[in-house]
Amino acid sequence: MTEPERYVVTHTIAAAPGAVFAVLSDPARHKDTEPGDWVRDAIDPQPITGTGQIFAINMFLPQAGGHYVMHNLVSEFDKNRTIAWIPGQLDEAGKHNPGGWWWRYDLAPNGENTDVTLTYDWTGTPQSFRDQVGMPPFDKEFLAESLAALDRSVK
Repeated sequence: MTEPERYVVTHTIAAAPGAVFAVLSDPARHKDTEPGDWVRDAIDPQPITGTGQIFAINMFLPQAGGHYVMHNLVSEFDKNRTIAWIPGQLDEAGKHNPGGWWWRYDLAPNGENTDVTLTYDWTGTPQSFRDQVGMPPFDKEFLAESLAALDRSVK
């Protein structure tokens, strides 16, 4: 068994867990949590309410062919504590086909603040996709910048 391929970064945000979680559970706000222009608008801006839900986001990445849609399957949902999703694509039957990577946010109260730990894991990404896009497609600093963007969006 190989070691997990992942980045884990923690950042303290001067807001209560509920305020942070409100941004993370709103697909329309996800573009506000990314430091660049990769994440675009939500196709269906309905809030995330539980595991098993799929939310779709318009994306842009040159090495992935430009514009595309990412369908994210919510894999963990514990209101104001944890939210995670597995990006992938839907086949013609509407079945979610995971890409092999996942995102997870863990929120922990810290006085009047919230410690947010962001995990990005690409352990299950197929070699063919790794060859096409390069995995991970960013460095660990991208996660720190993403958490800083989340911090700005909560205020």
